Amino acid sequence: MPNTKNKNGMALKMTSPMAKTIEDFNALSRRMLKYAGRGVLRVDFLKTLSEMLIDFSLCDAIELRIKERNRFFRFEAVKNETLEFQLNVGMDYFYQPASLIPPAGDSCDLDELCRYLVGENIKNSAPFITPKGSFWTGNTGASFAIKDVEGQEKVLDLGNKYKSIAIIPFGMETKESGFLILKSRRERFCTEEEIIYFEGVAQNIGVALMYRYAQVALRERVKELTCLYGIAKIVARPDISVDEILQEIVELLPPAWLYPEIATARIIFDGKEYLAPHFNSGSSILASDIYVNESNRGRVEVIYCEERPLLDEGPFLFEERKLIDTVAQEIALSIERRQVEEDKNRLQEQLRHADRLATIGQLAAGVAHELNEPLGSILGFAQLARKSSNLSDEASRDLQKIISASLHAREIIKKLMVFARQMPPRKTQVNLNQVIDEGLYFLESRCAKAGIELVRKFAGDLPEIIADPSQLHQVLVNLIVNSIQAMPSGGKIILETFTQNGSVVMVVQDTGIGMNNDVLRKIFVPFFTTKDVHEGTGLGLPVVHGIITGHGGIIKVESKVGVGTKFEIQLPIRAANGLKEIEENGGIGQ
Repeated sequence: MPNTKNKNGMALKMTSPMAKTIEDFNALSRRMLKYAGRGVLRVDFLKTLSEMLIDFSLCDAIELRIKERNRFFRFEAVKNETLEFQLNVGMDYFYQPASLIPPAGDSCDLDELCRYLVGENIKNSAPFITPKGSFWTGNTGASFAIKDVEGQEKVLDLGNKYKSIAIIPFGMETKESGFLILKSRRERFCTEEEIIYFEGVAQNIGVALMYRYAQVALRERVKELTCLYGIAKIVARPDISVDEILQEIVELLPPAWLYPEIATARIIFDGKEYLAPHFNSGSSILASDIYVNESNRGRVEVIYCEERPLLDEGPFLFEERKLIDTVAQEIALSIERRQVEEDKNRLQEQLRHADRLATIGQLAAGVAHELNEPLGSILGFAQLARKSSNLSDEASRDLQKIISASLHAREIIKKLMVFARQMPPRKTQVNLNQVIDEGLYFLESRCAKAGIELVRKFAGDLPEIIADPSQLHQVLVNLIVNSIQAMPSGGKIILETFTQNGSVVMVVQDTGIGMNNDVLRKIFVPFFTTKDVHEGTGLGLPVVHGIITGHGGIIKVESKVGVGTKFEIQLPIRAANGLKEIEENGGIGQ
């Protein structure tokens, strides 16, 4: 039968170059669905799908326009001497200006026609639209008119590169979200019946795309779960260090990503890098910060060494963003758990050490009590003997040495009693300069041996304050010992007193190693210490803080790493009636 066409170029009855039957179309659909089940990546799938369609239809070009995950993918295969492929990616094209996606090349009006086909109330509104909403013509030179969004009629120019064009919409899920566009340089390249068959093929393309996506998504979720399971096994090992944890985790990351063949990874933690094998930098990076106890300690990075098509976040998937955030959180939780365990072990050791100190204090008190009586006898008899009239000068000098040594020993015992807290705490009027001098009794020789210079800057007219001298001794000793330990190679300790705003101020300043801001925030927290177990319990500065606040005073700290630390203690000056009030209440401090 001779070929005929209507005024719009639509073929009415003709002989198709394809000469395909319904069984041929069904076989094509089965091949597409079978290939979709392999779960290949999008570009490979579209390439193979286009090859199938060109071989089947004998068209000169196949175009697939797909809306998926809020992205628009335009894939075109053109048959010249060889098949040539092009992929463009952009935002939701169907409802956005055409400028977001490069036009088809031969006619911008083809884009207008695609938008027209997904508009409201357009189906069956023109003779070149099939009952199922497809456009097709065997003569692009004919006149085609559509109405724009404002209702104005527009004549389309589809160009003259292709004589026959079919635009067939298809749906994924419940709405139209793609087009199959067939192009041929021949006029009337298929029959009306074949267009109907191609509409069925287009719907199967939508099903195949969904099936492929489901297969890819399943494979990616398996890869992600495998990665997370591997991380869980690593962090659960009790005999592994943080360095080993981070190195083994970074090696698990590349295989979990969409393009493992070009993926590499890096973890940066506390300034140290942990690299996956064959690490190389690239332009596409997905990163997540590692926060340990609300402090940023580093980041996890996954890098593509080559360019890949635009997806949800660059070439990365939404799910991969969730995965890398989860990896960063798992690293942080693992480190926090290890820190808690280390703190627990350190606390237990510090408690044992504190118990030993208490035992030593009790022992010192017992020894002091036991020594007081014989020392009193030695001192008394020596003083009586020295009063004898018939003593030689040499014997008199020897007895004086015994008396001086006994007095010195008694002073040591008195200070041991203060250390052991056997002296009852009582507040009285004291001179802070005198308290400091007495407190330095045991410490001056230790400073000298450590190569530390003690500098006193005492105010001469310092008013007296109401305080417990033994507790102030304890404050001074704790601060001086801390300064000594902060200067292992020697240095200088400056002790200064002055009055300021109704308070007596004591400053203890050293030239030691100093503290950073993180340590500075925690120094008054009980049992927090940066020292080894045998050097400190983490109780010294909390006790100092408690004593000063118990006296109604305040303590300020300034420190800089590599420069030193300065403690400033302010104690209120009270009138004489303040002491009377304390004595009436029993004289007990705090």
